[in-house]
Amino acid sequence: MMMEKFALRSRALLAGAAMSALLVGAAPAFAVTPADTLVEGFAIDDIISMDPGEAFELSTAEVTGNTYDLLVRLDLSDTSKVKPDLAESWTVSDDGLTYTFKLKPGLKFASGNPITAADVAYSFERAVKLDKSPAFIIDQFGISGDNVTEKAKAIDDTTFQFTVDKAYAPSFVLNCLSATVASVVDAKLVKEHVAAVTPSADYKWDNDFGNAWLKTGYAGSGAYKLREWRANEAVVMERNDNYHGEKAKLARVIYRNMKESSAQRLALEAGDIDVARNLEPNDLDAIAKNADLTTTSAPKGTVYYISLNQKNPNLAKPEVRQAFKYLVDYDALSSTILKGIGEIHQSFLPKGDLGAIDSNPFKLDVAKAKELLAKAGLADGFSVTMDVRTGQPTTGMAESIQQTLGQAGIKLEIIPGDGKQTLTKYRARNHDIYIGNWGQDYFDPNSNAQTFASNPDNSDAGKSHTLAWRNSWDIPDLTKETEAALLEKDAGKRADMYKDLQQKILDTSPFVIIHQQLEVAGLRKNLKGFALGPSFDSNFVGPVSKE
Repeated sequence: MMMEKFALRSRALLAGAAMSALLVGAAPAFAVTPADTLVEGFAIDDIISMDPGEAFELSTAEVTGNTYDLLVRLDLSDTSKVKPDLAESWTVSDDGLTYTFKLKPGLKFASGNPITAADVAYSFERAVKLDKSPAFIIDQFGISGDNVTEKAKAIDDTTFQFTVDKAYAPSFVLNCLSATVASVVDAKLVKEHVAAVTPSADYKWDNDFGNAWLKTGYAGSGAYKLREWRANEAVVMERNDNYHGEKAKLARVIYRNMKESSAQRLALEAGDIDVARNLEPNDLDAIAKNADLTTTSAPKGTVYYISLNQKNPNLAKPEVRQAFKYLVDYDALSSTILKGIGEIHQSFLPKGDLGAIDSNPFKLDVAKAKELLAKAGLADGFSVTMDVRTGQPTTGMAESIQQTLGQAGIKLEIIPGDGKQTLTKYRARNHDIYIGNWGQDYFDPNSNAQTFASNPDNSDAGKSHTLAWRNSWDIPDLTKETEAALLEKDAGKRADMYKDLQQKILDTSPFVIIHQQLEVAGLRKNLKGFALGPSFDSNFVGPVSKE
């Protein structure tokens, strides 16, 4: 019955049985997507909420990036910088603590309500007081539920002021304000939908700041407005004619939940969808050979790595740490398992970050690895385990590494598990070796430096659970350098500090960083203006049109 009701609503909404079929997954005969609609096959089953103060999943980031505005946004022409979005300009006080933003004139939400500095202040207040997963991005500036109304406030209708607790690098503060948690919501509209809450020890506010409503509702001002989200089925966005920038070229965008790469490829070939978003190498190859289709890709801020727990006495030897870096067949991985979906990248900062280096000094060199193992007193090798989340590309990578480690006498036992099993063990520091990925929480070098190069308290009771902590790597000097980089106001000097940190991680760390994720997409050749951005919230569909 629910599917039937959904189809009826969609039919009314999108004017035609063909579009209803696109939404619910049944392909009509002679399938073709409407000329004014972009239809994407996309694994969107990770979405749990559309509230920008709560959502922290990759698929939701893309929807939020297209439906909400920010004070500042990542500059796609130079991702080490930000550019104005709702803000027309900003200044930083001489003491480096107060950021003052002037809003552009005449701004409106999709609802028609004017956008004011009070909306910005309310957006910060609700994100901090809700205290959901992404709130830490704002909290880290000394902001709490008790002080947020003083630290993030409207001076007048067009002036917003944000006060931080330390004289951080301005690039760090501004990059964090380009994260989706800083999306500006329509305060008047949200307040019409707040639900009363009985304060408790865990939540001391008397309302939910519209969170229950915004899980499926919408109160933004982006190029598109959210029309409907049906969990594990579809997301529908419609053009926002009140948008302050260049209006979206298409009337609507539909994301159809499609998890399997092969199903996306077949739907793309048949014309049922315009874009396929979760393609594996074989399907990507097939699309590249089809004259009616094309492919595109973009590096994302996600790196794949293996890490060696320093509680294991063999893995704690510096020579062993370096030997592992010579026992990965990077070239073979690049041409097989990672073909089209990853590019070899051995430093912890992804390309595009301020200070990122493009240095890949390691290659498979068994002789070099054996020499290092001998220096460590392990010429005959040793046995060790690796926890691996089942699925690609991690399983294939682990099997390749198992084979190359064996060439140096290291016997690797692969322990497969689901995400919960492997992560629980990893977070408890009970692993030997872990293979996984790390994605940036916000587009700033600190997001990765803080986790790979900082460990303020290496005890089991330590509260800062960085990746260095998870692998029991005690690094007081690198931790101080990471903290110092946050306070360097000169962007050039700050970049140099991160370059130095990356080199030290390459030389000494228990991390074998293998590749940076490439996001790929297959698309119909009649699409114009489709491009993938450097972050998941910068895959903008407003410029897309059809011939």
